[in-house]
Amino acid sequence: MRSKADVAIVGAGPAGLLLDHLLHREGLSVVVLEAKTRRYLETSPHRIRAGVMEWGTREILVQVGLGEGLLQNGYEHQGIYLAHAGELRRIDFPSLAEGWRIWVYGQQYLVRDMIARFLEEGGEILFEHEVIGLENLASAPRVRYRTPEGREAELEATFVVGADGSHGRMRAFIPGLSLKERVYPFAWLGILAEAPPAADELIYASHPRGFALFSMRSKTLARNYLQVSPEENLEEWPEERIWEELNLRLEGVAQVQPGPLLEKSLTPHRAFVAEPMQYGRLFLIGDAAHVVPPTGAKGMNLAVADAVALFQAFWAFFKTGDEAKLSRHTETCLEHVWQGEYFSYWMTHLLHTHPDPFREGLRQAEIKQVLASEPLQRFLATNYTGHHTTGRWVGTLA
Repeated sequence: MRSKADVAIVGAGPAGLLLDHLLHREGLSVVVLEAKTRRYLETSPHRIRAGVMEWGTREILVQVGLGEGLLQNGYEHQGIYLAHAGELRRIDFPSLAEGWRIWVYGQQYLVRDMIARFLEEGGEILFEHEVIGLENLASAPRVRYRTPEGREAELEATFVVGADGSHGRMRAFIPGLSLKERVYPFAWLGILAEAPPAADELIYASHPRGFALFSMRSKTLARNYLQVSPEENLEEWPEERIWEELNLRLEGVAQVQPGPLLEKSLTPHRAFVAEPMQYGRLFLIGDAAHVVPPTGAKGMNLAVADAVALFQAFWAFFKTGDEAKLSRHTETCLEHVWQGEYFSYWMTHLLHTHPDPFREGLRQAEIKQVLASEPLQRFLATNYTGHHTTGRWVGTLA
């Protein structure tokens, strides 16, 4: 077990694993510490997360050698559908977003691919190793952790990266950190089912009973969501009720075919941005630093943008000793983070039925504007495909 590393990364999610891969391929020593088991990360139904990749995310992953699984098993989508008032309108991405599209590939599968690739190349991921403390962050960081056997140990590193997710502990080690937060009055009841998807591309359905999203993980796995109250009781939603409600909210523009449920969950909508995203030689990336509601499909993509930005800052330091990019980590990342937060906010309020009658009236007016306006559809398409988030970083890793 290595006692020293150039970079210690806490958390084996998309952000940490991508940064891990980028640093490792440049010959830097990296150790990843992950509290969960490898099996949990790769197979647990609780890890069924995002599935929509911006075109920039796809391009970056392919460029750095992490595209084999997503190219073989993922799907290109050239648009989405908006369903409203019994009509279905397609938003065509290539014509509205300078040729950009999206790619559908589950985050769980991407994490599995990244873990396998890194370990094949001789990388070190310490599963079931819980970080219990950080010391000397201003100059010579030490990471204290507990092994699966309960033994405490230390790892010395030049830098530490907190990529341990929204519920992780790394944020707590940044003095004076502030959270800019928003709690939305919405939640999603999500299912994964052995059933064909409702359409060939995602359907975002606005309905008086609440929003519904019809997505997929493959041609035989449907991933669907219903807007519900954050206080909803999942036990009050048997399979029959879920399928009936999904079809009601489609209003006949398409139809879902029921199938066995593999997973059912409730996800309250919230958002936060942590500032600053750094202290001394500790840096935050991904959900450890910011969370968005899922409506805009931005969470995993912002994590990728963070990882690329921090890699470039690290590489400048290790190659030339230049710390300028490291000193601007927060500023650099917040440029794409707030773009992602804004688009997620906009999509969430555009599509979710609001409990306040006045707000709901405004929402109805806005969605009619979007359906009738090419400039607004262009705004939706360019943001959804990632021009302002991962699009900033495409081509910068050559």
